[in-house]
Amino acid sequence: MKAGIVGLPNVGKSTLFNCLSNAKAQSANFPFCTIEPNLGVVNVPDYRLEKLEELVQPERVLPATVEIVDIAGLVKGASKGEGLGNQFLGNIRECHAIIHVLRCFDNSNIVHVDGSVDPVRDKETIDIELQLKDLDTVDKRLEKVNRAAKTGDKNAQKEQAVLQKFKSALESGISARAVEVNEEEKEIIKGFQLLTAKPILYVCNVDEASAKDGNAYVDKVKEGIKDENAEIIVLAVATEADIAELEDYEERQMFLQDIGLEEPGVSRLIRAAYKLLDLQTYFTAGVKEVRAWTVPVGATAPQAAGVIHTDFEKGFIRAEVIGYNDYVTLGSEAKVKEAGKMRVEGKEYVVQDGDVMHFRFNV
Repeated sequence: MKAGIVGLPNVGKSTLFNCLSNAKAQSANFPFCTIEPNLGVVNVPDYRLEKLEELVQPERVLPATVEIVDIAGLVKGASKGEGLGNQFLGNIRECHAIIHVLRCFDNSNIVHVDGSVDPVRDKETIDIELQLKDLDTVDKRLEKVNRAAKTGDKNAQKEQAVLQKFKSALESGISARAVEVNEEEKEIIKGFQLLTAKPILYVCNVDEASAKDGNAYVDKVKEGIKDENAEIIVLAVATEADIAELEDYEERQMFLQDIGLEEPGVSRLIRAAYKLLDLQTYFTAGVKEVRAWTVPVGATAPQAAGVIHTDFEKGFIRAEVIGYNDYVTLGSEAKVKEAGKMRVEGKEYVVQDGDVMHFRFNV
């Protein structure tokens, strides 16, 4: 599951990507410095993993990860192939969620492609290009479906009605994610991979002084997205880059305290991206290894076992499950068993975020 960082050129995408991952994308003050999408595998910060490490004292600890893609900056006309348009849109299509960076700071040394700072206008520039591409996708599909619907094909008629609904919205400048749909309509539209249907997180890139409480630009963005099904995070990306370069943990904490933050903003962003992708974590905990595993929300116990190894899913017998809070409160697996708090679950069990699990299987 990948989240793609998008935005106009020079809004701080590559600097943010550098903060998020160990990969160092070229970061420069000119458009298109990210020509190929850069992929970073990012650890998901999780205090629960630290607590389990403290209790179990394992030989190694492995966190959950999420993939972040830094995508080249978009310009007006991308839907018609302007700039790196086709490549940009193709890269977004391959991502499962969008992190949209908006410039919410003034700095005369950093050129803005449109000559002035206006995050709502910038957002609309990208929205329009993605909506136009989606409209193109919907129109092409409607051409085929209309013919089948005329013959009385019931499925085609259902699809036609859904496509018309989205066509009307897109023509009115409304992104697909803001269209209200029932479960059946959601399933129909999912197959078209509409760009504006992807879950989105807006990152307001501010100056250091605005890192804690935001600024007037951020207020405008909040107003501009209030009707969208979207989240927003305020981040001082240049400051985050400075924090990321500090080797010493104590120094980082002092820096954060000075600007009024409890943790780096990128930690909040990574967790938000993880949630945006509809992912959750379960743990395995033993003396050899304490590890966080990633599964989609709604995954069953056999599916969770399959993340470790496909044989675990094929030969699944049962899962021994401890709730995270029970594990931490009682302090060890042995004490949890003594207290009768370990549960034995079968194939139908739906994994809960934070479960500590052990699988029994037969190959």
